[in-house]
Amino acid sequence: MGLALSEGIYCLIIRLFQRHRIKIGCLGTFSFPAGFYVYAGSAQNSLGRRIERHLRQEKKMHWHIDYLLLHGQVMFVHTYPGEKHMECMLSHKIGNIKNASIPVKGFGSSDCSCVSHLYFFQDNPDPGISRLTIR
Repeated sequence: MGLALSEGIYCLIIRLFQRHRIKIGCLGTFSFPAGFYVYAGSAQNSLGRRIERHLRQEKKMHWHIDYLLLHGQVMFVHTYPGEKHMECMLSHKIGNIKNASIPVKGFGSSDCSCVSHLYFFQDNPDPGISRLTIR
């Protein structure tokens, strides 16, 4: 999983086993169908702690992803060395995987110009995600 990295970018592959309507902070309330969601994020200090936080059930709701994680199960975590701007590169690569769709515009991308940092897949996208490289 690469949690020894102190800084870098990561993606979480999350499975929702059933449809949920979820309020995502100030973005609004959205319907999330059952399936797989891939979220691209970054941590420029303590990457391992950021991921461990995402994996905890008990936490203060801070990021958009926190609201989705209340209902989903993290299946896989992939980490990559890199600077914050590479989070957007990773997001674009995920979005270019066959059958990727954007479930919520603005999700996880309030600090950049990306349409979203969250993607939906009906089937498990990990085989494609695990082959991604960033550079």
